[in-house]
Amino acid sequence: MTGDGKDMEQWSAEKINAFRQTLLDWYDKEGRDLPWRKDHDPYHVWVSEIMLQQTQVNTVIPYYERFMKTFPTVDALAKAPADKLLKAWEGLGYYSRARNLQRAAQEIVIDRHGQWPTTAAGLQELTGIGPYTAGAIASIAFEEPVPAVDGNAFRVFSRLLEIDADIAKPESRGVFFDAIQAVIDPQRPGDFNQAIMDLGSSYMTAVNPDSEHSPVKAFNQAYLDGHELDYPVKTPKPRPVPINYFALVIQTPAGYLLTQRPSTGMLANMWTLPLVKETDLLVDDETALPETDELIRRAAATFEEDTGIELSLTPVSSRKVTHTFTHQKWQIQLLVTQLTKTPDLSLFPGQAIQETAFDEYVMPVVQQKMWRNYQKWQQRGDKS
Repeated sequence: MTGDGKDMEQWSAEKINAFRQTLLDWYDKEGRDLPWRKDHDPYHVWVSEIMLQQTQVNTVIPYYERFMKTFPTVDALAKAPADKLLKAWEGLGYYSRARNLQRAAQEIVIDRHGQWPTTAAGLQELTGIGPYTAGAIASIAFEEPVPAVDGNAFRVFSRLLEIDADIAKPESRGVFFDAIQAVIDPQRPGDFNQAIMDLGSSYMTAVNPDSEHSPVKAFNQAYLDGHELDYPVKTPKPRPVPINYFALVIQTPAGYLLTQRPSTGMLANMWTLPLVKETDLLVDDETALPETDELIRRAAATFEEDTGIELSLTPVSSRKVTHTFTHQKWQIQLLVTQLTKTPDLSLFPGQAIQETAFDEYVMPVVQQKMWRNYQKWQQRGDKS
């Protein structure tokens, strides 16, 4: 094997036709009944595909249904207040997807006068729509015979054709695109792509595949050769960089102090507990990490310097909150304090918010994790 896909299994026209027939017959009988498959509306296909990025189908279904009730059309999405949109997206993570979704909706409504591009190439001109999403929309909604190359397609076709191109390399997408383009059913491209999605999530999973009972068993060359789990070929991603934070749970008579993050960068415009990065508490000539008590003292001093609010902080005696982003792994120690008077918040980049009003603010998953950690600590009454 060369690692460039050139040694892949080659199918005859007869075998390609047999595969199409076998796959689509199975899909007609066993395809998943999903809410966004009720029709071929490009808006429904688009929203579902964006939600499904990095998220399991069962998690997406209730989000999708609520989203469609809130924003039933592309026009409604284009005109939605940003905070209402992010609130509807809350819990799915990767909030830039939601922002790009609205930008693209505005491009369709305003720039294109409500007219959708009907080709994959045209769809990729919209904000946030890449090759896979464009292929899915174009094939399902507009019947363009174009592949939708995602993780399922990589896995399924690498095994069917023994494609050894490393899927971690961007150039490998072209290898798979060309291979699938030769096989895709030109009469039912959308059903073909969705069948591949279903196949990859059922019989041809990443671990513990059930290829013995797969409808396309006879076409799965890697299985027939006895090394199915060697595919797809993928070099490991670098591990996320660990970053330690202190989160300050500051209770006042007016509510808990929450900060709104900047309008750019990670978790833009979202609300969290005040966070202090551990490395920001170190001085240049330190060769070893100070004791925890000293770091907590410095966290309080840094917060007072930035906001003018004096604190006495106590660590929550429970394990740290851990949350992994694509390139970072946050490890967060909660520190708590209760102020008898609401301080002057003129220098504080946020608000005092009552817990009963939290639902009115857009909060990322990491904030929800921190809050659950704090609530568990409260319920235990372990405040020593």
